[in-house]
Amino acid sequence: MAFTYQVSQPYLTGREQEYLTEAVSSGWISSQGPFVGRFEEQFAEYNEYAHGVACSSGTTALTLALRALGIGPGDEVIVPEFTMIASAWAVTYTGATPVFIDCADDLNMDVELLESKITARTKAIMPVHIYGRRCEMDAIMKIAYEYNLRVIEDSAEAHGVRPVADIACFSLFANKIISAGEGGVCVTNDRHLAEQMAHLRGMAFSREHDFIHKKLAYNFRMTNLQAAVALAQLEKLDEILEIRKRIEAHYDAGLEGIEGLTKLPPRDVLWMYDIRAERRDDLRESLAVDGIETRLFFQPMSRQPMYLDPVWPSLNATRFASDGLYLPTYTGLTEGDQDRIIAKIRQFYKAD
Repeated sequence: MAFTYQVSQPYLTGREQEYLTEAVSSGWISSQGPFVGRFEEQFAEYNEYAHGVACSSGTTALTLALRALGIGPGDEVIVPEFTMIASAWAVTYTGATPVFIDCADDLNMDVELLESKITARTKAIMPVHIYGRRCEMDAIMKIAYEYNLRVIEDSAEAHGVRPVADIACFSLFANKIISAGEGGVCVTNDRHLAEQMAHLRGMAFSREHDFIHKKLAYNFRMTNLQAAVALAQLEKLDEILEIRKRIEAHYDAGLEGIEGLTKLPPRDVLWMYDIRAERRDDLRESLAVDGIETRLFFQPMSRQPMYLDPVWPSLNATRFASDGLYLPTYTGLTEGDQDRIIAKIRQFYKAD
């Protein structure tokens, strides 16, 4: 179905075409081009970190971070129940085991449960800033310090939230706040970790010989073309965040007082505007008829076939997944667009 109002659209109003033309004209279209280094440097600086390592996706960014920290078979990493499965997959790719923790009312990992998940095999905590809401990072970092654990921030949905962890990983997929179509980037203050991630993403070529490889590595490189787009997007990030803040405020005001809808806590940055809705599936069908796309919330990790917990514990994550959805949320969305979406939602619940 073709939607008039998609959940997400890229916002390409900066120097994307100019930088792409420059990259193509120079002949540097591979991962060796200069836009990669420029993007890494400026992205790290924006996030107040010393080093940036660009790569092919947010998932590969997490995988590189885990590998650089030496996490592997026999280790455990604490991961949210309520997240995109890529967070758990990155842990599984290393041979380690993801240990799932339920969410609090803001959809982020419940810090009150964190210490109960720590075992002798725990090596790291991976908080995810769900839909742009910052996790309780002060509390998480304090617990990590007390138990000598590393912290990897999954910031795929939270460009503009300043990270504090050992490594923070961002996605540049087409639906993210800024995008390169595909891509990812890690930031860290540890030079050794940055070097390890860069080494692993580029097939771990040895210094002694071009075709000697001493460890299992990856081809997770970002191309100069992707970096050209990413750099242009980064240059407009503050403007994008401000526009999206206005989108959030307009939805907040327009959806106030609708019986059957539950608004969720405010976001630190707006990735997706998420709500809980009675008769959610009927609402989605009604909106789709009018050309309005919506998406369901994440399903809990313990209900994913590959991580299935046969006990199926009672989880906040399950409750949220049962009635949650998000609305069209893209930087080019106008107030008029939002008014039409809001009117259709109001009409649906008034029809009851």
